[in-house]
Amino acid sequence: MTTHHDSQLLGAYVLGALDGPEVRAVREHLAGCPVCRAEEQELRAVEEAMSEVPPELLLDGPPEGGDPVLRRALRQARAERDRRVRRRRFAVGLVAAAVAAVVLGGGFAAGRSTAPADRQAVSTPPAPPAPPATGTRDRVGTAVDPVTGARLTALLQPAPGWVRVNASVAGVAQDEQCRLFVVAKDGTRREAGSWLVSPLGEREGTNLDGSALVAPEDVVAVEVRNFAERHIVTVRF
Repeated sequence: MTTHHDSQLLGAYVLGALDGPEVRAVREHLAGCPVCRAEEQELRAVEEAMSEVPPELLLDGPPEGGDPVLRRALRQARAERDRRVRRRRFAVGLVAAAVAAVVLGGGFAAGRSTAPADRQAVSTPPAPPAPPATGTRDRVGTAVDPVTGARLTALLQPAPGWVRVNASVAGVAQDEQCRLFVVAKDGTRREAGSWLVSPLGEREGTNLDGSALVAPEDVVAVEVRNFAERHIVTVRF
């Protein structure tokens, strides 16, 4: 994933099915690949609607001629489902082997001794690690403004004392001059980028990367306004 595009691996990342090393590899690739970041945002947007997809679609496949993003997401969901089944079967085999070892080991120990010390040899499992602090992990948010109808999906990536921002903005009219802001807890707004909506941007949306001098733990929102300060859409964190 660090050197090429892998849509299947990216789909598994969005679905939360990767292990630690795989997650780190995907994040390293996303940090330097705007193409994959844009695809990740599309998949996350589709993931919100997946709970409403009838189960038979995941079994039989999406209809021909349907939304290409939805069709790709469904294919990846089926592939991930198969992958999880294989992992589950492997885990069941490990559990069965462990149970057999305990039974055989317990029988052998009972033949030798039934002293309480044998039963106290089981160690206590370690506590799960604490989740990372808000300012040390990536954050993603999506919002649709009820007034303008504009949609914004924002990815925040923390850096020492500042943040990187990837934004996907749709539903804004052609020739609108837009500005992207990162909003801090104290209400301060830092501009992270600006653009002019093209005909393609009006039809399919605009994706852009930017950065702002706001500490990651202080970020409360990402918003889009035009140059006349008219509010277009806001994602809150």
